[in-house]
Amino acid sequence: METVNAFGLACPKPLMMAKAKIDEGARELSVHVDNEIAVKNVSRLAEKYGLNVAVETIEGGWSVIFSEGEGSVAAAVAPASAAAPVCTPAGCGYAVFIGKDHVGEGDPQLGYNLMKMAIYTLSESEDVPASVLFMNSGVKLVAGDEQQIIDSVNKLIEKGTEVLVCGTCLDFYGLKEQLKVGEVSNMYDILGRMQEAAKTITL
Repeated sequence: METVNAFGLACPKPLMMAKAKIDEGARELSVHVDNEIAVKNVSRLAEKYGLNVAVETIEGGWSVIFSEGEGSVAAAVAPASAAAPVCTPAGCGYAVFIGKDHVGEGDPQLGYNLMKMAIYTLSESEDVPASVLFMNSGVKLVAGDEQQIIDSVNKLIEKGTEVLVCGTCLDFYGLKEQLKVGEVSNMYDILGRMQEAAKTITL
């Protein structure tokens, strides 16, 4: 079993180191990390590749252990309620990138209200995004107390939208324990969703 020492590294570096080993053909792997966000991201990577994953506590952190599972690369399956995304040569569906907690520049309260309205409008649409991606101060929206935003994002998830939230950003703002909705993620996966989409809308 190969060992990847990712102690002291913030995501997405541990994930990318593990992926490089998998791409080289490794299927028995132990990835050593020292933060919980890396544990979640690396574990999700193993599952994506159809590998079994186990997490053990070791001195200074955790060992995320990959082993052979059933199948190879696992396909992402949308909930049954999700409509099939529109695909073009450029990709499938569309992504919405939310990198701040307001829309436009000017009055902060107006910008916040516009963002709340935009997320609500998306949740009521028949053509929901394949993914909604929160980064920088945008993570405050899904870790805050505005119930309308939480309800709207939950409704998007129910309709089949994948919601990824930057873990590094949550840590920076001290909000990791306050996340209300969405999946803690990393730069690698967030950029990947943009690359897979036919288009990306930035709010």
